[in-house]
Amino acid sequence: MRSYLSYLKGDPVIWIITLLMMAFSLVTVYSFVPILIKIEGGSPFLYLFKHLVYVVLGFGAMYAIHRIQAKYISQLAKFAYYLGLALLLFTWFFGAEVNGAGRWIRIPIPFVSLTFQSSDFAKLALILYLSKLLVKKQPKLDNWRDGVFPLLLPIAATCVLILKDNFSTAAMLFMLSMIMLYIGRVPFLKLLTMAGVGVATVFMIIGLHLALPEANILPRYDTWMNRIDNRVDAADQSIESLQANQQANNAKLAISVGSVFGQGVGDGKLKEFLPEAYADFYYATFVEEFGFVSAFILVLLYLILLYRIIRFALKTQDLFQSYVALGIGIHLLTQASVNMLVCTGVFPVTGQNMPFLAMGGSALVMACVSIGVVQSFAKELPKNEQEQQFASPEENEID
Repeated sequence: MRSYLSYLKGDPVIWIITLLMMAFSLVTVYSFVPILIKIEGGSPFLYLFKHLVYVVLGFGAMYAIHRIQAKYISQLAKFAYYLGLALLLFTWFFGAEVNGAGRWIRIPIPFVSLTFQSSDFAKLALILYLSKLLVKKQPKLDNWRDGVFPLLLPIAATCVLILKDNFSTAAMLFMLSMIMLYIGRVPFLKLLTMAGVGVATVFMIIGLHLALPEANILPRYDTWMNRIDNRVDAADQSIESLQANQQANNAKLAISVGSVFGQGVGDGKLKEFLPEAYADFYYATFVEEFGFVSAFILVLLYLILLYRIIRFALKTQDLFQSYVALGIGIHLLTQASVNMLVCTGVFPVTGQNMPFLAMGGSALVMACVSIGVVQSFAKELPKNEQEQQFASPEENEID
């Protein structure tokens, strides 16, 4: 293992966790796709091959990005942000529609139909650009015009463009941006004002949608409201309510029957009645087949991943790298947490999947790119700090 890790610079623990999850995703995707086969046809091997293509692309991107010098990533942050906006605009007008949402760009590759969700790229691009602006505007954060507005505009532009087809992603990205601004020492009262403006903007857009229904400003508004209504009525045991909450109820039932050690790989039954069992309801299907012990280990792996990223962010002397690493770490853990909370019935149904594990697409590739960025930064820590960063707690105590 050490000989292979010698080619992978940066934090070895992050590498091990990421690669283990990606390898394990091949097993779960093969097991979790019966519902997809029923709906769209094909065979498990077809979806496994498609996912394998994304895994290879993700690892290739992660490896290539981590070899880039950190200074070049900083220099490319602004370009990445504007490219992200361009992709969002392109998707707005020409995006391919899947499951009633036009979020995807189709990539024409022979034999395999690949899609790319532009918001996945835009999220990372905003984290990079916002981190760069936080460093640049640090002395002016008490000033609205010169310090705060330049931070607020890219957040607003990105979130509004994502909002049309993906409310949950827009809301998560806005909250992540607020957290990053708080970490970047933007005054708390200004943060409250920005949060209030953000909420007011959402209500204004909803009001315009209701006042001008022919404009269809929010094409998925009815879907969002139905999901919220179904979550509110989750305790209702009427036939109508049970039918409306069938997905959420099946997810909770799958978690319940998983018990301590699960039903076994491939032996889960409720995955055949869970749309997106391989993505949006990944955690429920995972618990059904692998049990609570494995679910605990999975949560622990995500927490260790976040801990290692935070540890690096506190070690580095470069503020840009620190902000980017914290933004990436919080985003990955939040995405995994939302998937778990949806499956357990705490949150309404959303479109957030499990990083590195769910059947990917662009979400898997961009999660890998994110880790590549963190590892690009981590590999450039001074040698003595890098050894201390990656040493075990016992070794640090001895030192």
